[in-house]
Amino acid sequence: MTLGTRMFFALLAGVARSIMNVLIGKEWYGLDRLPQDDGFIVVPNHCTEIDPIVVGHLLYNQNVMPYFLAKDGLFKTPVLGAVLRGAHQIPVERSGVGAGKSIVAAREVLIGGGAVVVYPEGTLTRDPELWPMKGHTGAARLALGTGAKVIPVVHWGAQEVFPRYAKGFKIFPRKKVRVVVGDPVDLSAFAGHDADKATLEAMTEVIMAAITAILVELRGEAAPAQRWDPAAHHQTAHGRFVERGEQSPKAPKLEAPSTSKDMKNDAGTTETGDLK
Repeated sequence: MTLGTRMFFALLAGVARSIMNVLIGKEWYGLDRLPQDDGFIVVPNHCTEIDPIVVGHLLYNQNVMPYFLAKDGLFKTPVLGAVLRGAHQIPVERSGVGAGKSIVAAREVLIGGGAVVVYPEGTLTRDPELWPMKGHTGAARLALGTGAKVIPVVHWGAQEVFPRYAKGFKIFPRKKVRVVVGDPVDLSAFAGHDADKATLEAMTEVIMAAITAILVELRGEAAPAQRWDPAAHHQTAHGRFVERGEQSPKAPKLEAPSTSKDMKNDAGTTETGDLK
């Protein structure tokens, strides 16, 4: 990242961080699990439009410059597109000759020691209760091709601040968002394998299982026995699938986090695209 890009990103991050500190309280756990010297892949859950701000806030506060894989259409919008381009984020083309460019750009970031954020679900979860749904294989493909660590960063509570497809923020009463950085996903069983469909799908399920396991602890309830598959429910796998104004599923009340060392609070409470 050039000096100019860093300054641009720092300006954006400063504005976003100030807004987030006003809107929400935060609890961050497992910050010591973020790799210090190597590039790594971040795989978050995805239940509302402000998720990237939540994840970016955590990473930036740990002096990690995040590179998000975002749908290429977002780069063409008048304001957001200019922001994404200025911050050197990575556009993802879902088809055509440009579909592989995002993989190449992501690899360069990882080789340079940066963090690439890949939403393995590809879009907001379609699960009615906001559990992680069936994932796409982009994060697995990137991990297999680079050997980079895959770090789950799982959060809960942002959907109360900005419900899925909402028209505005729900500021009062002030909400709390909890974020957990998990251990690297163990993908050692796939080392040396070819990037065939079966391998990538198996890797993706391991990644989604790791994300879900952390979310189970955060929410304090069991996940569905079967992962939600949009295709099986005749839902589009990309973009909006419900009309604006439809109420998002009610989130369970957040309880006090586990007292296990894996859930040790590292930050207190005062601050706060996948490829095919």
